[in-house]
Amino acid sequence: MKSDIHPDYHKIKVVMTDGTEFETYSTYGSEGDTLTLDIDPKTHPAWTGGSQHLVDRGGRVSRFKKKFEGFLG
Repeated sequence: MKSDIHPDYHKIKVVMTDGTEFETYSTYGSEGDTLTLDIDPKTHPAWTGGSQHLVDRGGRVSRFKKKFEGFLG
């Protein structure tokens, strides 16, 4: 394995959107830095099941729904 090609791996503090904190190892910043998240699993719709918004450009969604309307029952 080549030497001196890997980034420094060190301990940082991560602050979630609700203010909770935890320590982890990362290549972000330098030893002791704080990473403050704008989006995390507690707030992002992909994990919370928030409202879904489909944009139908050129009728693609409606064509898909018509094609597979009886597929899942």
